[in-house]
Amino acid sequence: MTKLRTVLATLISILLVAGMGGAPPAAAASLVEVTGFGSNPGGMRMHLYVPDSHPANPAIVVAMHGCGGSGPGFYSSSEFASLANQKGFLVIYPSAQQQAGFGKCFDTWSDASKHRGGGSDPVSIASMVTYAQQKHGGDPQRVFATGSSSGGMMTNHLLALYPDVFKAGAAFMGVPFNCFANAADFPPGASKCTGGSMNRTPQQWGDAVRQAYPGYAGPRPRMQLWHGTADTLVPYSLLQEEIEQWTNVFGLSQTPTSTDTPQPNWNRRQYADPAGTVQVEAYSIQGAGHSLPSGGMAARALAFFGIG
Repeated sequence: MTKLRTVLATLISILLVAGMGGAPPAAAASLVEVTGFGSNPGGMRMHLYVPDSHPANPAIVVAMHGCGGSGPGFYSSSEFASLANQKGFLVIYPSAQQQAGFGKCFDTWSDASKHRGGGSDPVSIASMVTYAQQKHGGDPQRVFATGSSSGGMMTNHLLALYPDVFKAGAAFMGVPFNCFANAADFPPGASKCTGGSMNRTPQQWGDAVRQAYPGYAGPRPRMQLWHGTADTLVPYSLLQEEIEQWTNVFGLSQTPTSTDTPQPNWNRRQYADPAGTVQVEAYSIQGAGHSLPSGGMAARALAFFGIG
């Protein structure tokens, strides 16, 4: 009996110590706002999600909200943070601060935003990437951009302006780089870009990207494009203009090398180079309006990035 009492007392002591903090549970990861992250001409806010478990040099995904949204809002409404917990990558959630008819939107209309190092939001986002690399060991060879609507537009911008920083992008409901002429062209209704009749040649679209960073001769980031066929806010026809832009940048044919339906209502076109690498991939989501990404699409984007 004495021996039994001794064992029970020992067990109780262990449990009490654990309960008092002797062996605290691992803290759950949370979204953290970062200030002073570097050059910030866009006056943007930065939130960063670092999962509890990740490799020493994790990939970085910049995930961008639509007009009227915010970084924390996109963190809550998209699947990227939960996937980061599974796959161990960092997620940067920028918050746009520029008013543009729909609330705060990413600047894809100003002259400053259309030239590498020109200023405005693209420079701010590039600073966020540098911060994540320096403070959290983010892998410079695995930096990716994605976003919805205004964030999809900025995805096109970042890949055009910083092809040496971003290795791939996934643009949901975006427009081609340099589609908006100026601030007056951005609001719907008055916009030539999103008015439903935008039609430039592949060469014109490709030249716009090449002029964003004159003299750049290195590899270009791969691009995945998503659009709903029933989208009237950012017309579905702009998906074709994006395809023409990025296939021209890669010197690829406008004819896809493969087409398929990965799941019901998802029609995919792939454009591979002669080596068989898919450089551009486009998803037409049948019947979908201005409502992407929906369930499972973030995982498809990560697979395209090579984050598995």
